[in-house]
Amino acid sequence: MTKTTTYALLIRHGENDWVDEKRLAGRTPGVHLNEVGRRQAAELAAMLADQPITAVYSSPLERCMETARPLAEALDLAVQPEADVIEVDYGAWQGGELRALARRPEWQAVQHYPSQFRFPGGETLREVQFRAVGAIEAVRTRHPNQVVAVFSHGDVIRTTMAHYLGVPIDLFQRVAISTASLSVIAFFDHRPMILTMNYLAALPPLRIE
Repeated sequence: MTKTTTYALLIRHGENDWVDEKRLAGRTPGVHLNEVGRRQAAELAAMLADQPITAVYSSPLERCMETARPLAEALDLAVQPEADVIEVDYGAWQGGELRALARRPEWQAVQHYPSQFRFPGGETLREVQFRAVGAIEAVRTRHPNQVVAVFSHGDVIRTTMAHYLGVPIDLFQRVAISTASLSVIAFFDHRPMILTMNYLAALPPLRIE
């Protein structure tokens, strides 16, 4: 039986103004990278340009496509939209201020028992994990013995990494996925192995409050 090794690079989009404003962008259209995010995208492209990446996939939302584009251009590849790694459908919570949302009783369910919670009018995190893992499995099957980059969103990558780590989804919040971070999953035949998680081209300032 022929052995295969495929590497999936999961990359969160760069910073945008909604991050600083502490608002839940969700699938809001027209959310673009800010100056920091554009710099992060350029740093990612410089860091990964020498890797043997053969395909670049991205959530169709603007902030992801804009993060993916510098790397794709450096590699002379097209960015292929992948709908199943799009941001969580937060339903009625989309666009809300995080401080206001944190005061809602349901917020505790999201933090401590997310497997039991559906965002009002939106998805459950189990559904997010199911579609995202399905997308990664499809990509790695499509690209045997290749290195593939997939640009997505924080909660989507967290739930995906939780799956491959064997971590219950109720504990997925323990997985840190920063903006413009890189997480690498190697698939040795059908056996996944986490090689790195939340790797950053530059260490962010560590704040003590």
